[in-house]
Amino acid sequence: MLSPVDEIITDLSNRGKPLLNARLTELASLNSEALEYFEQAWPTIEPERRRQIVSRLVELAEDNFELDFDNIFKNCLGDQDAEVRSKAIEGLWENEEPSLVNTLVNLLEHDGSDKVQATAATALGRFAMLADHQKLHPSYTSKIYQALLAAINDNSKSVAAKRRALEAVAPLDSPEVERVIREAYHSRNAKLKVSSIYAMGKHCNPSWLSTLLKELANADAEIRYEAVGACGELGEEEAVSRLIELADDPDIEVQLAAIQALGKIGGTDAKNYLEQCLDDPNEAIQQAAEQALYELNEGEEPLSFSL
Repeated sequence: MLSPVDEIITDLSNRGKPLLNARLTELASLNSEALEYFEQAWPTIEPERRRQIVSRLVELAEDNFELDFDNIFKNCLGDQDAEVRSKAIEGLWENEEPSLVNTLVNLLEHDGSDKVQATAATALGRFAMLADHQKLHPSYTSKIYQALLAAINDNSKSVAAKRRALEAVAPLDSPEVERVIREAYHSRNAKLKVSSIYAMGKHCNPSWLSTLLKELANADAEIRYEAVGACGELGEEEAVSRLIELADDPDIEVQLAAIQALGKIGGTDAKNYLEQCLDDPNEAIQQAAEQALYELNEGEEPLSFSL
């Protein structure tokens, strides 16, 4: 007679059966015995089915924070399939256990998949943010810093991995971080330039403002979008008038980003413009402005604004 977890694994491994959410949720918070059985049975499931299962578990965890699949995701970090490993990293997006740093660094440095390396770099960015807020032991901070910089300077790494490492290391303020951001900005690779502009915002150094203001006029909408977001991160009121102009940008994503940035920066001009946006015929603009005003008013519901 099969145990409950045996039955779950048997059902999940049968590619002829649909993946039912009710069945998948039974994998949450497995006890040690059940987890051990899962770890033994998991490699026997065919790769495509494993990919489907992990992807669905990630979706379920995002939709319901009470569902804890972290032990399964940790187990899948050593999966033979790169897509499973990458998805497992994504599944640990809320996990802030410092012990995870060593595993992520190892994946960034040694995994054979460019995608896994890039996803690991992105995940390390979460820990870089913790380090920036003095919520991580210095030994882990040093390990993250060194691993991300090494990836950026490693010519054997893919552009995707370099980009994510650059974005991840940005909160860690140092001359070396400033150097790699600047070099990426002046590189001939358009994607690296996009990431460098994003990194300028996360670096939170006002010295980047002049560069960002210039890029607000870039012909490339992706560059404008990242420059807008970076201006919002810097929070300098000098950018407000330019952001108001971009709230009428031809690209709707740039418009919405400009409204969000105005909410982050604040000030009289920004607030007045956001209030005007509440009457915009575009519902997306209205909603973005309402959210920006909500944040601008320190969490107070904007009841005085008429939609």
